[in-house]
Amino acid sequence: MQARVHQLVRFCGFDTEPKCRHQVSRISSQHDPYYRFNDVMYRWISLDNWTYSRTFKTPFDIRKWQKVNLVFEGVDTVAQILINNITLGRTDNMFNRYSFDITSVIKEVNFVEVRFLSAVSYAAEQSRCHKAYSIPPACPPPVQKGECHANFIRKEQCSFSWDWGPSFPTQGIWKDVRIEAYNHYHLIYFSLTSFFVKSAQQWSLEIESIFDVVSSKPIAGLVTVNIPKLQMQQTFSVKLQPGEGSIVLLVNINKSSAVEAWWPNGHGKQTGYNMTTTFIMEAGYQIEKFSKAYFRTVELVQEPIPGSPGLSFYFKINGRPIFLKGSNWIPADSFQDRVTYDTLWLLLKSAADANMNALRVWGGGVYEQDEFYNICDEIGIMIWQDFMFACALYPTDQNYLESVRAEVSHQVRRLKSHPSIILWSGNNENEAAIASNWFSIPYADREVYIKDYVLLYVKNIREIVLTEDKSRPFIASSPTNGLESVKEGWLSQNPYDTHYGDTHFYDYSNDCWNWTVYPKTRFASEYGFQSWPSFSTIEKVSSTEDWSYTSNFSLHRQHHENGNDQMLQQIGHHFKLPQSTDPIKKFKDTIYLTQVMQAQCIKTETEFYRFSQSEIIKGEGHTMGALYWQLNDIWQAPSWASLEHGGKWKLLHYFAQNFFAPLLPVAYEDKGVLYIYGVSDLHADRKLTLRVVVHAWSSLEPVCTLAKDGVTVKAQSAVLIYKESINNLLERCRNCTRKSCVITFCLVGEGGLQSPMNHHFLSSLKDAVGLEKTHLSASVSQRDDVYIFVLQTTAIAPFVSLDVGRIKGRFSDNGFLMTEKKKVVVFYPWEPTSVEELEESLTLTSLVDVV
Repeated sequence: MQARVHQLVRFCGFDTEPKCRHQVSRISSQHDPYYRFNDVMYRWISLDNWTYSRTFKTPFDIRKWQKVNLVFEGVDTVAQILINNITLGRTDNMFNRYSFDITSVIKEVNFVEVRFLSAVSYAAEQSRCHKAYSIPPACPPPVQKGECHANFIRKEQCSFSWDWGPSFPTQGIWKDVRIEAYNHYHLIYFSLTSFFVKSAQQWSLEIESIFDVVSSKPIAGLVTVNIPKLQMQQTFSVKLQPGEGSIVLLVNINKSSAVEAWWPNGHGKQTGYNMTTTFIMEAGYQIEKFSKAYFRTVELVQEPIPGSPGLSFYFKINGRPIFLKGSNWIPADSFQDRVTYDTLWLLLKSAADANMNALRVWGGGVYEQDEFYNICDEIGIMIWQDFMFACALYPTDQNYLESVRAEVSHQVRRLKSHPSIILWSGNNENEAAIASNWFSIPYADREVYIKDYVLLYVKNIREIVLTEDKSRPFIASSPTNGLESVKEGWLSQNPYDTHYGDTHFYDYSNDCWNWTVYPKTRFASEYGFQSWPSFSTIEKVSSTEDWSYTSNFSLHRQHHENGNDQMLQQIGHHFKLPQSTDPIKKFKDTIYLTQVMQAQCIKTETEFYRFSQSEIIKGEGHTMGALYWQLNDIWQAPSWASLEHGGKWKLLHYFAQNFFAPLLPVAYEDKGVLYIYGVSDLHADRKLTLRVVVHAWSSLEPVCTLAKDGVTVKAQSAVLIYKESINNLLERCRNCTRKSCVITFCLVGEGGLQSPMNHHFLSSLKDAVGLEKTHLSASVSQRDDVYIFVLQTTAIAPFVSLDVGRIKGRFSDNGFLMTEKKKVVVFYPWEPTSVEELEESLTLTSLVDVV
């Protein structure tokens, strides 16, 4: 039986526990830790030691149970656990489950204490004790305003700060606490993984159950597995050994059953089958376990490519190669107790709505909660799962390794049933850190760190993963050269090599519209540009004197060195910087331009990766994944995210909906020639019409239109469908010059099949000739539970942005180039609103409004 130790306390002592809130409120009338400079003001909390305690009555008769455990699903991080003044044990790993045997110490009324040690002090002490050699980096860059030695504590690494997030080294009970009482045996872990047996042409399920067996003798019994929808019921005779006993059952699914596989978003359904597993053991009571069985296979293909050195790097799901489209996931809040099911649903649904099929759970955060993976299973988001090691070297002493081994074993057992997880990855950028010598390690000392690297990620983490989970691939790091890294002793000379594995790529100084700067890689798992969140998001955590791009607040929120200047520099390549004398208008204009710049930059780069999927040029190409950095935000600040803290879509996220569309025409220029590719994720070839329209900036009437019929766009590939020199095109469209005209184009097919409208600029918009000040207006009406915005313009309007302030919801389209007098946009509210509220909150902005 189970009893919860209700509200021992939820989380860390910032805003969830009355005693602490009282202390915080004396510092500031604004409680929110995210308000203005509170991250620094509240630093004292993380430097203190906190004790949580309470008295509870045992809700059952203790004498009736052979074993009673106190179980902590998650303790953050370093603590001593006591019950009735007896020490049960200590915790030192946020990612572990801790179970303490309290059979001999539990009473009818109990006093439980969790005595925490400051994570910051502990990490510093661990670093001091590691005397043999240093383990860099010691501290984050000063711009991050963070704490040191995060690599010495098994805790969310970004809680000590990151280049997009604050330092809030929390301490507390961050997951469930319960008491388990049982006789004979108790189920600890239950998992199921599916396999397709090619030789037999049938699906099978591997069901693994791990028990704590109290009995001193083996326990025999029966296990029945029932999947009603597949008319499948099988019973097995089993025997449990004393101690930690496990049962592995192999269930073959009848060939005559029409099994529907689980597919990623955009490639099919996410079918799951309800399954009941019943354990009836001789010792008495039965356990019934309800779960969902999913059927899918995953393969990471790394093999030679004709005409290219190196190896491919792509995923096959159920035997079909899939181009991964998506982003990178970071923790949704510094305080995990604020991350609710609704928070996760909103962010993940927004990813799926932008045509994404994959997210990488990045290695500097947390292994996400069960609900996160359940939602991904339901909506078809594939997960590249990092283990929680990032941008650092790590110790490998015995205690540390034992803690990591327990963590990895627990997390793999907890998560391996999810079809959404397609890959385990050992760490974020640590192979690259050694290969590129980020930490200036003298050449003579390298061997020590290489040995530690292999010991941690290969001999420990990889070993456990291969033992626990044979159903999905493992790579040691990202970026990596995959099999080539393995061949080079797990540490390649250049993990960024475009001919192998995946790459991370950032370049803030070159012009982002220039596609030639991007790596023609096998797989782009990180790339990005920063922008500011919208004014309504910043407004919540700031005051009037903060509302300027150069305020102390704006500098304080920027945790990436020179980040604010880099954004202005990138904007300056193609746009005029705001010059308004009204400081708040200037701030809002600058925010808008950072979002326009970010959206256009990542559009250019992502389209480059998508059109590179089917070609090899000078040995490079066959790009099979584009995951930009990053999906979501941890707080309200400038960052690489496309979703703001709270879930509001930046312009980038609206652009992603288009540049990740299943069918998309993509244009680029090379040596004065315009090339248009047809990019398709569809499973069949399509005969389509390519429509190319040229507009003069000065008129809503097209200058010339071309319709090319019978264009074949091949299934799941990118093919060249149109080619013309720009000079020819401009001559054909009389009166057009590079500066006075713009090209728009789309693909149209039968049965309503249509790609998004795409655009190609022939010059920087700061040099555009004929752009006129436009009058934009909108009328709003309600239709069922959505709202219809009818937009009208008197002239061509680039980057039209609709913003309804703090009203939660999203538009069907935003940030678009408006080349027609009228456009209809739908608003999907996430909370009740009204036409009046929307009209009152609406701000319409286009590029010509920025002065």
